[in-house]
Amino acid sequence: MNGRSVSLWGFVGTLVLTTLLAGSQGLGLTRMNLPYMLGTMATPNRDRAKAIGFGLHLINGWFFAALYAAAFESWRRASWWRGAGIGLVHALFVLVVGMPLLPGLHPRMASEQQGPTPTRQLEPPGFLALNYGKRTPISVILAHLVYGGILGACYRLRQQPA
Repeated sequence: MNGRSVSLWGFVGTLVLTTLLAGSQGLGLTRMNLPYMLGTMATPNRDRAKAIGFGLHLINGWFFAALYAAAFESWRRASWWRGAGIGLVHALFVLVVGMPLLPGLHPRMASEQQGPTPTRQLEPPGFLALNYGKRTPISVILAHLVYGGILGACYRLRQQPA
């Protein structure tokens, strides 16, 4: 695996993905703020949660970039469309599996079965994160398609020994 390429393009891809999701929220297309949701897992301080969540999201982005790179290495090919394909699978997994599981992992998020409490005040995302808006799945899918496309287009395979 090309560690430099993973580090650089994982960073760039995550910044672009986070910017697209934040832009979607700012434009009113979704109410979801993924770095904030991650940050509130670590702290109840809402302002600090945004910074901590951004750091956690960046680390997650590097981790997933390594998984994408492992796929590219196993295929011995990287391209924008292969990366976008992985991004689509990644987004669907996040929306279909990750978001519904989040209330069971998040100490400050209410669940679908039990409403908010003084400690658990965050709204659960629900299936496809639809509790955060009808267009949330679209913004999540598009952001992950772009993330994967960046990784696929820019990742450089490691050189095979001669």
